[in-house]
This record gives sequence, structure tokens and C-alpha cells, in this order.
Amino acid sequence: MRLTPFTRPTLIAATEIHERYTQAGFDQMTLRLGLEDVIPEGTGLSVPKKVGMLGRIVIQRASDVVDTVDGRVTLGEAVVREALHHINPRLKTPAQTALLRGLARDGFVIEQDERGQHPRLRAALSEEVDLPGTDSEVHELLRAFQFHMSAGHLDQAIEAHTRGGWAACNAQLRTFLESLFDAIALQREPARATHLATSENRRQLLAQTGFLAVDRNEWTHDAKGYINGLFKMLHTDGSHPGLSDEDHSTFRLHIVLVTARTFLRRLNNPVGEES
Repeated sequence: MRLTPFTRPTLIAATEIHERYTQAGFDQMTLRLGLEDVIPEGTGLSVPKKVGMLGRIVIQRASDVVDTVDGRVTLGEAVVREALHHINPRLKTPAQTALLRGLARDGFVIEQDERGQHPRLRAALSEEVDLPGTDSEVHELLRAFQFHMSAGHLDQAIEAHTRGGWAACNAQLRTFLESLFDAIALQREPARATHLATSENRRQLLAQTGFLAVDRNEWTHDAKGYINGLFKMLHTDGSHPGLSDEDHSTFRLHIVLVTARTFLRRLNNPVGEES
């Protein structure tokens, strides 16, 4: 089965964009998607009600493969591509903002020609990163290890990013990663980790016991390792006027998800490969 590269919030936002269609335009779109047998044509249903039907179908069948003029893609991707026709850089509607933020979280950007027309999707990150898959895997592993507090902080970070609360998102990302390493230390070394005073002490314990690799500079005693530096970066609020706020918050979300996946995989397969 081919998986859609978009998460549920992005698919919902893309679906809501289609309320801008006229009745005839919406019916033509369902024809292009091959959904004419499940979404009725004509004026018997309003466009918003048809959008509701489309949303439920897309969430349930996002990974179904459909034929489009751009080739065979998943239904989820096809709906997102259709939504791009309604993107207007001059508008700041809630639906458009939600879609753009969702695409950013999923690792995509929208490119347009010099006249601001013909929008198209471009992956901002390598396909190997697979942010929707990473997000799903991180949540699955958090549930498997019963790291409920960490999962709650991550969900709050994603929710804050969705509504544009960059400072709140940044704060929750740091708290999430801090609580994750705390939980890992408490699971691996419960007797020792319980009596340590700080989260940094517990990360030092993970380095002493080999979970964080000192020889690969994941953690170093001079505080110049990857995890040391990541926490220093996450400690800043990253608050700057304009788009840089959103860009930096999205960057933090991406790097924290990939980092969390790496160490959750290591916890899940302590003797095997991490990838």
C-alpha cells in the first residue's frame, strides 16, 4: 500500500479549502478524483456538505491510488494538489493558513511562477525524512512505552504550531524532549535515575551507561555534543518578527521529531540497528 505523505490535519485543511468551489467546479473536481459515485452531483447538496463528505472519504481512503493528469498519486495527495488552485498569497483566511502550516509541518513548500500563478508542491526535505511517517512512528513508540506525559507535550507542541503559537510550540518541544530523555533514563536505570536532581543529570547518566554515544558526539562532557547543543538551541524562545518565527518553529519541530524517533528506535531495539 502506498502511504500518503500528508498528516490528518493537513488533509482536513486541504479539504476545507474546497468550499471555495462553485457547485459545477466541485462536481468537476470529484470527477477528476474518481469520486463521482460516492459524492452526489448537482445542487441537491450544498458545497459545504459535499466538502464534509469529501473530508470523511479522504481521511478513510487517503492512501488509495488515483490517476491524475500529474500521474498516479494517493487520494490524499490529489486532494492537496487540487487545493493549491485556491491558494492566494494575498489572502490570510483561516483555512489557507491552516493548510500552509500543515504543509510546512509535513515538510512541503508551495512554489509559484514569477507571476504568482501555477502553484506546485515541492518537498522541503529529503523523502528519507518522511515527516508524517516519523510523527506516526514517534507516537506509536510513545504509546508502546507508555510515555504518556511526553506524548502529551508533543501533542501540545503540534497543536500550538497549528494555531500559530510559536512561543508555546517552542516551549512544549523542549519540554517534550526533556521529558522523553527523563522517561528513557527512568526505564533503563530506575534506581539511579530516580535520585538524580535534574534532567541534565539523567542525560549524563544515559551517556555514562552508553545509551547516548560519546564516541559519536551525541553527548560530550564539554557540552559540545549534538544533544547538548540541541537543548541549548531549544532553550531559546526563537521569537523574531515575521516569517522567521514560523520558519524557526517548524525547523525545531522537524529536528525534534527526527531526534525523538532515533532514540525511541534505539530504546526499542537496543541490540539491533536504529534504522
